[in-house]
Amino acid sequence: MHAEAQILRDLVIVLAAAMPIVLVFQRLRVPTVVGFLIAGVLIGPHGIGVIADDAHVRSLAEFGIVLLLFVVGLELSFRQLIRLGRLLLGSGIVQILATVGAAALAARLAGLETPAALFVGFLVAHSSTAIVLKLLADRGETDAPHGRVMVGLLLVQDLSLVPMALLTRLLAAPDSASWGAVGMTLLASGVALAVMVVGAQLIMPNVLRLIVRLRSRELFTAAVVVLCLGTALLAAQFGLSLALGALIAGLVISESDYSHQVIADVLPFRDVLNGVFFISVGMLVRVEHVTQQLGWILLASGLVITFKAAVFSIAIRAFGGSVRVATISGLGLAGMGEMAFVLLSIGGPLGIMPPEIYDEIIAVAVVTMLVTPLLLAIAPSVAAGLQTRLGVPTVEEDPVASLSGHVVILGYGLNGENVARVLRETSIPHIVIDLNPDLIARARRNGDAVLFGDGTRVEVLRQAGLASAAVLVVAISDPVATRRVVGLAHHEAPEVGLIVRTRYVAEVDELRRLGATDVIPEEFETSIEIFARVLEHLRVARNIVNLQVSLIRGENYGMLRQTGSHRQNLARLSEILTATTIDSVLITADSPVVGKTITNLALRSTTGVTIIAVVRGDTPRTNPAANMRIEVGDILVLFGSHTELDAALKQLQPDSSN
Repeated sequence: MHAEAQILRDLVIVLAAAMPIVLVFQRLRVPTVVGFLIAGVLIGPHGIGVIADDAHVRSLAEFGIVLLLFVVGLELSFRQLIRLGRLLLGSGIVQILATVGAAALAARLAGLETPAALFVGFLVAHSSTAIVLKLLADRGETDAPHGRVMVGLLLVQDLSLVPMALLTRLLAAPDSASWGAVGMTLLASGVALAVMVVGAQLIMPNVLRLIVRLRSRELFTAAVVVLCLGTALLAAQFGLSLALGALIAGLVISESDYSHQVIADVLPFRDVLNGVFFISVGMLVRVEHVTQQLGWILLASGLVITFKAAVFSIAIRAFGGSVRVATISGLGLAGMGEMAFVLLSIGGPLGIMPPEIYDEIIAVAVVTMLVTPLLLAIAPSVAAGLQTRLGVPTVEEDPVASLSGHVVILGYGLNGENVARVLRETSIPHIVIDLNPDLIARARRNGDAVLFGDGTRVEVLRQAGLASAAVLVVAISDPVATRRVVGLAHHEAPEVGLIVRTRYVAEVDELRRLGATDVIPEEFETSIEIFARVLEHLRVARNIVNLQVSLIRGENYGMLRQTGSHRQNLARLSEILTATTIDSVLITADSPVVGKTITNLALRSTTGVTIIAVVRGDTPRTNPAANMRIEVGDILVLFGSHTELDAALKQLQPDSSN
């Protein structure tokens, strides 16, 4: 069989084998990543042998990793990473050094030579970027506090691949290289990385801008693929990894106006190729060897997970992270990752480790990757229990002990800060709860009452005076934490209004069930705002727009979700649009009716609208005379149906097309 046909055959087998397994795992509500790994174990050369040579599959998997990190970069930004700089850099370096050192020591005590022991440390230090990011995306937690920390730490780990790859070659042949040469290579790699970032920022946005002007969807998609793969290839030329180059491309494009469209174009390819990657990882497992050494492999896997979770949690906490963020991040990143297989592809041919240790490391890596979804699922509960057991202080101060009827704002991000600003300007008492010291400091500078604490803790909500508050506004980006807060708050103070912001429509029903008074999904609110702006540009009267928006928001956005009585809502919308009402219009200097009399306007005969009053200055004149002339600054009070009022407004207001 020709090589091309062999590649196609292997790809078809991989995808066909994955489909039923993934379907079963979805029905069981188990992450599909686990299904892909198991599929690889079953069909691989060490399983039933459907695919005897997995080289072709691995090549496709490497392409999948490139696209994965490209999309990761699109979902992040340099500004986000800079804001988390101290936390990420400090805890990331501490975690890598501690994990490498501990794993190397354990391997040395187990009888491995020093080079092999250090190489084991390199392998254990990495977590799975592919699995963790997939899980965070599926759970809607990429933008949550722990999600941002985890993504940043994964980035630090991926960056460490460069020096580790160089040191691996040094460990394999210590006599053929010097530490000075390695240092110079690392310095050159750092300079190359900086040059690539700066060059990409100067070139990529301009290229995309030119492509967009051509208005060709096909050309735009092709340009995105070229930029992604071209940057990855350039990184490889500088001695960096393909994946790191793709990540840089994604980070640069994320700062442009086209990142959302790029994600939409790339996402289908990424998901398919990520599945191929996980299957290829499963193919590496030698089933017979695993069954023979099962006890040792499970013990080693447990030790890796326990130690890495502890190291991550302690490091994140030491550099300013909360107990909740530290615990969830530690458990989520406790497994090994795909970068270990990249290092194995470098160190394996160099003979650093004995073959049997090589197989056992692969097995441990796969086992820890398989349990990563479970660890991330139980992490919020473990974090809550740990906070209680440790007696961690959940509040910093008591600034609103005497307040009542106030608003409690949980989260001082963009939405929370905007709510606080409006409340501040209208002199409505409120308090802000947040765990981010920088956001708390900004709230203080803005003049808001603040409470440093974890809003998922009932003690913090009590400290904020929830029982005597009028409203609790939940404006955080963590879906799991949001559900917990709503449940706690409704149980603690069922009479308090709960206004909840969520990014996803799928959360609406669950949050309402837990007790939320109002749930505001960003997806629908964006659509509503566009709808309202369109009507305004069409010169539909503002009161009509407001009525339509209120109707759409009714019944938990049932009209847009097509749930409940949405057909009745549509009928009601039609009634509102044809109902009789009153509206007013200001006559400006460029209005075509300035100087005309009411008789000249002939609004009743042409549109059906009646002018029932004219407000001139501070004086309202009801039932104005037919010969009254319209002047600049007059406010005409109109009576008619919505359709009639809309027609009248078009006559009274200036023509924007001129």
